[in-house]
Amino acid sequence: MMPLPETFPDTLDEGRHEPFGAVARDGGVNVVVFSEHATRIELCLFSADGHTELKRLALHGPHDGVFHGFLPGAGPGLVYGLRAHGPYAPEQGHRFNPHKLLLDPWAREIVGTHVWRPEHHGYEPGHPDNASSFDARDNAAWALKARVAAPLPPPASTPPRHAVSDLVLLELHVKGFTMQHPEIPEALRGTYAGLAHPAAIAHFQALGVTTLSLLPVFYALDEPALAARGAVNHWGYNTLGFFCPSPRYAACARSGDVDPAAVAAEFRQMVDTLHAHGLEVVLDVVYNHTPEGDEHGTTLSWRGLDHASWYRLAPDNRGRCENLTGCGNTLNVAHPRVTQFVLDSLRHWVEAYGVDGFRFDLAPVLGRTAHGFDPNAAFFTALRQDPVLARVHLIAEPWDAAYDGYQVGRFPGRFLEWNDQFRDTVRRYWLQRGVHRGDFARRFTASSDLFHHGQRRPSASVNFIAVHDGFTLADLTSYSRKHNEANGEHNRDGRDGEPAASFGVEGPTADPAIRLRRDRVRRAMLATLAFAQGTPMFCAGDEIANSQGGNNNAYNQDNPTGWLDWANADADLRAFAARCIALRRALPALHHDRWYAPGPCSGDDCAIVWLRPGGRPMIDGDWHSPHEHAFACQISPGQGHRVLLLFNPEDQPTPFTLPAYRWTLALDSSGELPAGEPPAHTPLVVPPWTVVLLHDTD
Repeated sequence: MMPLPETFPDTLDEGRHEPFGAVARDGGVNVVVFSEHATRIELCLFSADGHTELKRLALHGPHDGVFHGFLPGAGPGLVYGLRAHGPYAPEQGHRFNPHKLLLDPWAREIVGTHVWRPEHHGYEPGHPDNASSFDARDNAAWALKARVAAPLPPPASTPPRHAVSDLVLLELHVKGFTMQHPEIPEALRGTYAGLAHPAAIAHFQALGVTTLSLLPVFYALDEPALAARGAVNHWGYNTLGFFCPSPRYAACARSGDVDPAAVAAEFRQMVDTLHAHGLEVVLDVVYNHTPEGDEHGTTLSWRGLDHASWYRLAPDNRGRCENLTGCGNTLNVAHPRVTQFVLDSLRHWVEAYGVDGFRFDLAPVLGRTAHGFDPNAAFFTALRQDPVLARVHLIAEPWDAAYDGYQVGRFPGRFLEWNDQFRDTVRRYWLQRGVHRGDFARRFTASSDLFHHGQRRPSASVNFIAVHDGFTLADLTSYSRKHNEANGEHNRDGRDGEPAASFGVEGPTADPAIRLRRDRVRRAMLATLAFAQGTPMFCAGDEIANSQGGNNNAYNQDNPTGWLDWANADADLRAFAARCIALRRALPALHHDRWYAPGPCSGDDCAIVWLRPGGRPMIDGDWHSPHEHAFACQISPGQGHRVLLLFNPEDQPTPFTLPAYRWTLALDSSGELPAGEPPAHTPLVVPPWTVVLLHDTD
């Protein structure tokens, strides 16, 4: 079937009222658009290159906010846009402007190259009435267009479907991970195909991770302020196409001739290849805002189709957007059609591309009602009831930019949640920043104060030391303050006061004592993360001591700062991290997904006992001692080996009296202790800044 019919009709057939978007079916293309307040929506047909508008046809409707129509004789490859008519009353939240060609929110493919132009504004910039003015210039020459997609073939492999209790996450950026990898062919570096290359897969398998958590891969735009100074949003948290993989990371688009179908096929092949090697794929998704900005922003899609329905507006001034995201606008997920949009997008990535789960950026936005965050909000209910999404991993970033934005521990059902309290507590413990043993023990055992309620398991706590935003592991042990000057914001961006230490010299040093301490602390943190109860998440590059030169907000560093430095990879640290993960998998006590029992264990229960270095159990006064920080924990599973963990964050060696079992050394993060069984009846002297793991052999 050809993309365009042989002759254009004067009117569209009525067609079906669902699904939303433009779908090839029944010998033509069915188009469905949502707008609660539009009076008329036109389907604009374009030449294959998107440069020439060929025909405008009015959709039927509205019927309950739905406009629809059917174009006989059309098929995949049809290029189109939308124009919406309705009231232009910005003070009431209405910004309809038919002079603006709009992208279909449900677009499966996008054609064209985006350029920020004044014509993309629905108002006239510089006009005395500012955002209340009306701009009659047409933007079609510079607007991105949608293209009707052909269905992808069925997945070529079966998803691994790792149990939640077995997950080991690795957060990574497709381009950042592959761009400088010496074993990936140059033509594939920075791409989906590069991430599926045998060299990348060998690294993932040797490390022992189960699940890759990819930074945003949806079709995204660079913010106008970045574009104006020739910079890019390297991380991609500015989504325009919620159903389309970004062509930026496609090897097939390197020539500049972008075929959206080829990009989609390359992304699907990446997922299939990773699945075939036992690796799951989780996508970082941004359903909290769009690139249209605040009320002074552009009109690219949602704003022109129905600003008052798609966005949250200020209760006391509907001319203003509520900014709960720090990005100018906030999607109104409480609206049933916006909920449907998000669910349709999620379902599309599972059904068309085979992805295994999602990490929701600024996730409280998804549960916001008129009264604040609600874990029983309609979106969460709909998500729970969706049969396709019931089988995928759901991970929340449990904070947004609202006054009540911090919602760690409050997400419902199957959600796992990023636990920043684990990050900060573990860092401060090993950096000697005033953390008591009680604080460390609570975070090490899955933060029961946050997650032990309802039917939630310890795996709900996603533990991490470092992620994309913030210092890398190497940098938080090499710098005491951020160095973000290259970002172009005079070092004002990025988190201030992030727990970090240089140990005497800011940045690289040849001092052997400082280098030793940095290495010891990195290893201790990696071991703590691997052995802690909960779901561990490593940040790609930390296992090779990757540095960003002290930049703790490399969001616009699409250059060697934001790419992993494989040339200086620390192979010993990589082997150590892999050993930690292997031990976690091998010892049931280290991936136990039930809350620890307070007394003797039985069946599937698992008991934990905390001990002073001298061997006696910890008592109330020990937990918050400001002078002593070394201690031990013995975990006794109902089945499997008993394990003993020794933690020494002090500056001097600490002798530990071991419980009266037959112990074998499984791991010493310092590398100083002899292998095998420690001498009986003799304290084991643990070096400074060290984690030791032993298991019994009885």
